[in-house]
Amino acid sequence: MRRWRYRETVLALCTLAFFATMAGRLVISPVVPMILEEFAVSNSVVGIALTGMWMAYFAAQFPSGILADRFSERPVILIAVGGTAIASAFLALAPLFGLFVIGTILLGGVAGLHYSVATTLLTRTYDEIGTAIGVHNSGGPAAGLIAPPIAAWVGVQYGWRPAVAIGAAMAIPVFVLFAWRIRPTEPRRPDQPMAERLELEPLVELLLRPQIAFPICLAIAAAFVWQATASFLPTFLVEHRGQSTELAGTVFAGYFVIQATTQVGVGAISDRYGRDFATAGCMVLAAAGFGVLIAVPGTVAILVAVVLVGTGLGWGAALLPRFMDVLSEAERGAGFGLIRSVYGFIGALGSVITGLLADLFGWGVAFGVLAALLAVVFVALLINWALSLGY
Repeated sequence: MRRWRYRETVLALCTLAFFATMAGRLVISPVVPMILEEFAVSNSVVGIALTGMWMAYFAAQFPSGILADRFSERPVILIAVGGTAIASAFLALAPLFGLFVIGTILLGGVAGLHYSVATTLLTRTYDEIGTAIGVHNSGGPAAGLIAPPIAAWVGVQYGWRPAVAIGAAMAIPVFVLFAWRIRPTEPRRPDQPMAERLELEPLVELLLRPQIAFPICLAIAAAFVWQATASFLPTFLVEHRGQSTELAGTVFAGYFVIQATTQVGVGAISDRYGRDFATAGCMVLAAAGFGVLIAVPGTVAILVAVVLVGTGLGWGAALLPRFMDVLSEAERGAGFGLIRSVYGFIGALGSVITGLLADLFGWGVAFGVLAALLAVVFVALLINWALSLGY
């Protein structure tokens, strides 16, 4: 039997850390009705709090890379996981809704310190980074499978505050394991003043490089679709497909299961056959899945569609390594964090815009727009390949 290696410890604990930081955010959604009742606020107001959380999450990606370059990856990931535990506990104890909103934004900000830095650490540890990133990315969908059902049950039995506190309960043991088992690494730029990293001209130059600007545009569209799906798939199933809330919740959990299990394969395909080939395949699968969801009746069609959408929206394991392929080793920390902040912050608008489209034109049109965006990404990749543009 093959001996367990240290790099597998790094991968396992980075994945658990991603699981913990994602779980802290996802346990809130199942108990929103209870939060509404206690604080006597509207859905739109709670929606603003959750939007602020996701925007803070992506805004933290760039500074996380700068911090990792200065102090190394290990302490930044520990702050992300430990901060998730503290922010979750703060939310569970918040006596006023204003403090709850502050807590959600803080939660998004500290949780956002993890992803870019962990990806950089894995890049330093693995040669086949597509597979490693695919395994790491599965921590998020795994949190989507496990955390919301537990939070819903705890919320019904004991109230929303213990349900939200689950985020802290999941993060604390991961923090301890990471601190115990992960060795310190050498920071890339320990002596460079952090203010120099924030100068505008080098940041703009990096973002405008064709080999970075092109996949950023693709990632914005794909992240828009991912965010909209994570926010509204259950609502779509209930209101457009006429399914029960229970079935919609089960299908939603299945979506995360599929994404968690297929991302490793997506990453492996990107390592073997190329990033663009794997990304284009993801776009085709997800767009086809949305088409089935919108137009094909029956429960079997829903199940087939969710397999297609869940697999296709695991595009991150194929597209994100593309950035690491073109960034120099010195740029990977802050550079990848900046890229994540840009595409994720804009992509986070997917929830707001999709909800507005559904209100104005119905869920069929709203999800049709998501399929169209994925088709645009596929066509862009096809043109780039056919004309040998090299982007």
